[in-house]
Amino acid sequence: MNEQMDEQLFGLPEESADGPPAGATAPTTRGPLAARMRPRTLDEVVGQRHLVGPDGPLRAAIERDALSSVLLWGPPGTGKTSLAHVVAASTKAAFTELSAVTAGVKDIRGVVDQARERRRASQRRTVLFVDEIHRFNKAQQDALLPGVEDGSVVLIGATTENPYFEVNAPLLSRSLLYRLEPLEGDDIRQLLQRALDQDHGLPGVNVAPDALEALVAAADGDARVALTGLEAAAATRGADLITGPMVRSALGRPHLRYDRDDQHFDQVSAFIKAMRGSDPDAAVYWLVRMLTSGEDARFVARRMVILAGEDIGLADPRALQVAVAAFQALEVIGLPEARYALAEAAIYLALAPKSNAVATALAAADAAVERLGNAPVPAHLRDAHYKGAAKLGHGKGYRYPHDDPRGWSDQRYLPDGLEFGDLYTPSEHGEEPMLWERLRRRRGDV
Repeated sequence: MNEQMDEQLFGLPEESADGPPAGATAPTTRGPLAARMRPRTLDEVVGQRHLVGPDGPLRAAIERDALSSVLLWGPPGTGKTSLAHVVAASTKAAFTELSAVTAGVKDIRGVVDQARERRRASQRRTVLFVDEIHRFNKAQQDALLPGVEDGSVVLIGATTENPYFEVNAPLLSRSLLYRLEPLEGDDIRQLLQRALDQDHGLPGVNVAPDALEALVAAADGDARVALTGLEAAAATRGADLITGPMVRSALGRPHLRYDRDDQHFDQVSAFIKAMRGSDPDAAVYWLVRMLTSGEDARFVARRMVILAGEDIGLADPRALQVAVAAFQALEVIGLPEARYALAEAAIYLALAPKSNAVATALAAADAAVERLGNAPVPAHLRDAHYKGAAKLGHGKGYRYPHDDPRGWSDQRYLPDGLEFGDLYTPSEHGEEPMLWERLRRRRGDV
């Protein structure tokens, strides 16, 4: 099967004689504005100066045509696909593209086999761009590995998801990881102005300063959102000038990034740390940010219940009750009404005094169980309710606390190898010192 037939089979763009897909980077007057404004050279790339600036490592590799396998990780609209197209325009290697949405293991193996044959016949490398590589399952990623490992394939993988969660460790270890950051406001302004100036953009469209700033704010670092918003406003305008209200009307709701791994874990981490750090404003902000982005409210409520025990504990025994009540309110009435209960709980937990004494006691108990193994239960604590237990000495010497006028009895409850105070050490916050002082007075320690 010849190369052209392979490309038709796999849905790949046909290569030109010079290497890159024919027309891969040529501007077009059709299609979405974001596609028309895709950069053709490194100098046209907006943002990502740490990678493609004068001293950027990715620029150096592209200009030398010495790119090794890389993973481009960043939020949508930060230039991952654009950089791949710049490589397509500049490399002397064959350039091939696969869609992680449609390509199967057979397709991937076909590309790898073709790359090996090309390298054997002409010493020409193959650069393979895989957009949304996180959508590949383990078998599909494993199919890429042999070609990457022997150098037949130079992989450019683009992903919005954290590669440490979504990319197999062997493939990750054989690739350089470059993180792309959201674009700065000045970068977005530059891109929008370029779209208004260039023939294949939106020449002749006039944009008021407040509209430009509205697009920058709405984009939140995403070039695609900015350009799509500009195009939508231009298409619906009823006047010669695009204004801020027209942009906001065209864009609708704010654009919030929230991927299943990176943003999910980062935002819930910020939420927990805000409550632990006693910042009620930050706690409510991250709560609403997650709920607005579509986070499972039950997951959020569970995290608050955990925090009440782990980070507050007996410094405020009511904190756990408040957290559990918010969880129950969510189960009974659902969203959006349960937002009030969740916000009340988040604020209460943020304001509550903090103690991790329960958590440290659990950790110490875990260590004691591992160290002591099957430590025997003291005889006076053993079950004595069944016939014959007394003959075994079970329960002998046990003092029933309610028979004591004080309501407690001073006797040993720990197995050999542990002493009172070895596991639980109270903090000096909230109600915990009072509870501890009461226990010490009972024991006659004070």
